[in-house]
Amino acid sequence: MKKLKLFSLIALSSAFVLTSCGGSASGGGTKSFVSKTGWKPNESRGWFFAGKMQKQKGWPGMVYVEGGTFTMGLVKDDVMHDWNNSPRRMQVSSFYLGETEITNYEYREYLTWLKYVFPPSDPSYREIYNGALPDTLLWDNELSRNDFSETYFRSPEFDYYPVVGVSWSQANKYCEWLTDRANEKALMDAGIISRDLYINESNNQGGTAFNMDKFKANDPDMAAYINEQRLAQKSGMRTANQRLLAANRSPAAPLVQKFRLPTEVEWEFAALGTQKNREYNNILGKNPQIENLRGKRGRNQGLFLENFKNGIGDYSGVPGWKNDGSAYTSDVKQYPASDLGLYGMFGNVAEWTADVYRPIIDADYSDFNYYRGNAPQRIVRNGDGSYRRVDDGSIQYDTLADGKLLYRSLPGQFEKETIADYSNFRDGDRQSSLDFRTQADSANGSYNMYNAPRRDFFVDANGRVVLQNDTASRTSAISNEVRVVKGGSWQDTAYWLDPGQRRFKNQHTGYKWIGFRVAQDARGADKNRTRR
Repeated sequence: MKKLKLFSLIALSSAFVLTSCGGSASGGGTKSFVSKTGWKPNESRGWFFAGKMQKQKGWPGMVYVEGGTFTMGLVKDDVMHDWNNSPRRMQVSSFYLGETEITNYEYREYLTWLKYVFPPSDPSYREIYNGALPDTLLWDNELSRNDFSETYFRSPEFDYYPVVGVSWSQANKYCEWLTDRANEKALMDAGIISRDLYINESNNQGGTAFNMDKFKANDPDMAAYINEQRLAQKSGMRTANQRLLAANRSPAAPLVQKFRLPTEVEWEFAALGTQKNREYNNILGKNPQIENLRGKRGRNQGLFLENFKNGIGDYSGVPGWKNDGSAYTSDVKQYPASDLGLYGMFGNVAEWTADVYRPIIDADYSDFNYYRGNAPQRIVRNGDGSYRRVDDGSIQYDTLADGKLLYRSLPGQFEKETIADYSNFRDGDRQSSLDFRTQADSANGSYNMYNAPRRDFFVDANGRVVLQNDTASRTSAISNEVRVVKGGSWQDTAYWLDPGQRRFKNQHTGYKWIGFRVAQDARGADKNRTRR
């Protein structure tokens, strides 16, 4: 009898041990994690320090956009007969989007920093600042009087108006610079970087300036700036072992996600704002935006609450009863925000997106975070395996449409090379050919039906751009140098206000009706489901 009781007790204990090792029936994410090695995360007696998990928090001026599925494309008559925006179902992951377009004030911050760190008076740096300047002469019109070429970008009264005249290429360089400056500010606030970084004149000179390339690589240049003890505390490395500190050194805390241009699918998803236009999991339709832009009550009742052109010769309405009140661009927060908290998604200025333009969107191949224009890069290494750094004598430039030279990388950054370019991947040329079974695809470089005229010009001794005629046979205005433009502008009619509309412009040219806003990836997904 005693043996039977003892056997029952052992069996019960074993069952308890086995069941206690199982998972939780409620789920909800990983809690109280223990590695298979038996170590808990960041144990002071161990050798691996993963860093503290950072709570997801939006950077100032950024709006969280919860991802989901939606119908991308146009759902009304295609009166332009472009046939480039047929409806298709897409999935977008969560991301952050700038609440407004980048303003003149914010872009002048960028230019001032370039002038401070890379003074144009130095011949080695002269083109860095000049190449980042927006094209202000585009306001000039042969049959229109205005003084905006002198006042719009520089005058304080236009500080919070959207910057225009910035090409797609320049906008990308702004995003790279903003990533470095935002992380620099976050590290200063955390006490990891000295707070006198800009007070001390000896700091931030040329290639010695802070950038994320050097910070991530533990570059010796950063030693003078970084408080290693504070960095270890913030990153959760609880050890005095210098070898372990070096082995676990990671730029995980506290970092700001990289800024970039939004993809076309992200921009359209955010503009639609379907999160608020639903009943449970049913989207309530896509109504023409013109029906949603009139004020419903108060002094704005009946007035358009977005900046666009009402018709020929009518940009703002009649005196005393103005439709939208703006004859040209307006303050980025002049009109009410959308349900998501985004300003100016339907007017004021159209906006650059990241995508290379093609008339088709290949949802059959990719229906998740669609993006055309992937061109992965890697850092170039020296013969000894170290990263190759750009110095004053190795700055490379691209030539913009107005003849200005735009830097590829700044001194102090690591040189990068493109290892692949998927802009032409499944872009419809072979599928559209009569001999599609034997026709080569543009992805292999031997054929491309998107053969727009090539930009060929030289800059004379007076700095003037002299265009050269392209005598080759051309059949298209589309190439790998045209990017998708979304949204309407102050000079567009209501037709272009629909988020499903798409058009393209050259990436090296600035326009007086195109601006841009920035985006960031959202780290991880929400742990909880949204309310029904």
